[in-house]
Amino acid sequence: MSTISDAIKQDHREIEEYYDKIVNSSDQDTQTRYQNLFTWELARHSIGEELVIYPALEKYLGDKGKQLADRDRQEHQTVKEALYKFQGLKANDPDFIPTLKSLMSDLSEHIKEEERDDLPGLENALASSQDQMSEDLVKSFERTKLLVPTRSHPSAPDKPPFETVVGLMTAPIDHVMDIFRKFPQ
Repeated sequence: MSTISDAIKQDHREIEEYYDKIVNSSDQDTQTRYQNLFTWELARHSIGEELVIYPALEKYLGDKGKQLADRDRQEHQTVKEALYKFQGLKANDPDFIPTLKSLMSDLSEHIKEEERDDLPGLENALASSQDQMSEDLVKSFERTKLLVPTRSHPSAPDKPPFETVVGLMTAPIDHVMDIFRKFPQ
């Protein structure tokens, strides 16, 4: 039985793993493959949180949840802009690793805040409302990640319903382009 906290933390660990693969490799092909995987996972994860988790924070934690969600959306915007820059770089670009490290610095702080503040509060609120809610959020989060863009689009709206509409229009293009990108074997 998985909770929404487990699902989010699992994504966080995967993103951190892909980051490590990039910065610890000197092989540009490996770096490119993990750059694509890092971008793919982070873009999907971010939009999944914005469409599923942040509305849940607002619903179940009231004003405090709205404050957390608003803070998280602002942090996501910073990360999306950095990811947009990173996804456009080649592994041989001198800005490749510095851009990734800067992005990861902001992202690491966001991850810590989410795991320390947002997720425990949300789990407590869900436990006091209905036992099944966390599992339902996991299913919704995972389904959402299947349908959203796989690249960063920082100028796209970050709240439903506009984010949903733009995502549904952008995702097919990203998915087709992914066919031509290199990913780890």
